[in-house]
Amino acid sequence: MAAKSLFQSPNLKHVSFLKSDQTLVLPHVVSLPNSKNTPKRLVVSSSSTSSSSAVLSPHVLTSLVASPPVSRAQAPLAKVWREMQGCNNWKDLIEPTLNPLLQQEITRYGNLVSACYKAFDLNPNSKRYLNCKYGKQTLLQETGVDQPEEYQVTKYIYATPDINISISPIQNKANRGARWVGYVAVSSDESVKRLGRRDIVVTFRGTITNPEWVTNFMSSLAPARFDPHNARPEVKVESGFLSLYTSDESESKFGLESCRQQLLSEISRLVNKYKGEDMSITLAGHSMGSSLAHLLAYDIAELGLNRRMGERDVPITVFSFAGPRVGNLGFKKRCEELGVKVLRITNVNDPITKLPGVLFNENFRVLGGFYELPWSCSCYAHVGVQLTLDFFDVQNISCVHDLGTYIDLLNRRRINSRSADSDKDKDNDNFSLEFLKGEGENMMFLKGQRMVHWTNVVDLLSSVSDHMLYCNIF
Repeated sequence: MAAKSLFQSPNLKHVSFLKSDQTLVLPHVVSLPNSKNTPKRLVVSSSSTSSSSAVLSPHVLTSLVASPPVSRAQAPLAKVWREMQGCNNWKDLIEPTLNPLLQQEITRYGNLVSACYKAFDLNPNSKRYLNCKYGKQTLLQETGVDQPEEYQVTKYIYATPDINISISPIQNKANRGARWVGYVAVSSDESVKRLGRRDIVVTFRGTITNPEWVTNFMSSLAPARFDPHNARPEVKVESGFLSLYTSDESESKFGLESCRQQLLSEISRLVNKYKGEDMSITLAGHSMGSSLAHLLAYDIAELGLNRRMGERDVPITVFSFAGPRVGNLGFKKRCEELGVKVLRITNVNDPITKLPGVLFNENFRVLGGFYELPWSCSCYAHVGVQLTLDFFDVQNISCVHDLGTYIDLLNRRRINSRSADSDKDKDNDNFSLEFLKGEGENMMFLKGQRMVHWTNVVDLLSSVSDHMLYCNIF
């Protein structure tokens, strides 16, 4: 099949970014020719209720996106890194236009997350099946990260959900046990000069294995209880994500502690190693990985691992790509009290960002804007500032959740589509979306028929998940 190209229309005028409350909306239109020379378009707009929807040729971005150039007139990152990390909740950085330096930082962390997908081994015949294909010394270079010498990977992170389902293929010998979910890295001595501080980075991939899919639908809320001296029962998070974060795997060949113990131990070590330096803790994740990043950020702050006597606290920032809701209103408020900063990059057509809590969420806890409903404490709530994109592809619905598409459209750069028969491209796919891709190829819409966002279908299916939450409330 001949490859098709997506290009920016030269006849379109630039439209400034729009912002409503704490939501940044990126308006952008790009067009492409199809096989019949009929123009189609991809719309990144401020409206999620437009009467028409965006259409693209089949596309899954597999290459990392180069960071956009920074204006000479702009202050260097070393001078304004705290603002880029959200010390002022990104005030004046996303309105009226997205700050190019912030845009560069989002892209950089997004590419570091992409390395998790590219390095994940899905070959059943491999010794590293469902783990990382590369060693820590070569990971960033092998996965094509721009300037891999800027960071040194110090630890690989493994996680396993605590589920007991003896149904194949949900739980079988091949996918049972802890699997590689991400890594910890620290900026090199040379890159500290450009970054302005020592940056500790933790990245997480999204859902891939069957047990991980099960945890995504364990939508009942459970107390986090991270602080041993103050349980804070009002702070609740999704039980599936909590299980993945806190369950250990003593029976695995690695003899692993829980994901939480691995992370807290390594971050404590790095913070102590570089004490006395300006430092930041940056957590980035896609989809399920975003949830783990939220939990880790809250955990670090609640335990005070970022506090230093006689010095400024180490800032904690989460860059969330296509992330779901993680906890209730108590979780959101506590994160804000602790100074955890979260920038969520979302697509209005991505159903994952609407889960869990399609019904019971931050928009369904107050009646008439004044009366707080009795179940408000059990409603899910998003945390942080939101940056919103709007894109959809009827021939490849998985693009609405694809990390590569998120990064590419954020940068409004040319997208090169690929041949569906390319073995090389298949190796670089976002494998967690294979099922959706297969289903998307079978979807058809009649000419002239108004397109229905597939989120409506997913919202209906997710009502099962919300019913579980409803039962817990009442």
